[in-house]
Amino acid sequence: MNLVEVGRVVNEFNKDIPEDYKEKTSEIHIHEQYSEALLGIEEHSHIVVLCWFDRSDRTIQQVHPMGDADNPLTGVFATRSPVRPNPIGVTVCRLIERKGNVLVVEGLDAYEQTPVIDIKSYTTKYVIDDPKFPNWVPDRE
Repeated sequence: MNLVEVGRVVNEFNKDIPEDYKEKTSEIHIHEQYSEALLGIEEHSHIVVLCWFDRSDRTIQQVHPMGDADNPLTGVFATRSPVRPNPIGVTVCRLIERKGNVLVVEGLDAYEQTPVIDIKSYTTKYVIDDPKFPNWVPDRE
């Protein structure tokens, strides 16, 4: 498999993702050779951003979810932890605006200069009516 970097994240998150990241804006600078792929994106209110969490530890297989030792030790495939064999981050972001090859988004949980590997339009096609979650997952409703 070969992944292609289509852009980079630009924001102020250098060491930690702030707890209020959902209210913070970031920019996604799309590389020039992918500019044609942005056609029509501004018609969407939300986008799905896939990032390569290049600073994540790829050897860890179990974590305490959300870094809370009170949560049970859980396999990374059962969490949204950034540490995993293939550190792909997936975030639904509000698209605030497009400025040429720059997308201004709100709610991206990625560090400054994180590689972006894909962007997809958000759809409600896959909304699940009655999902089930472990007790440690906040906001289960």
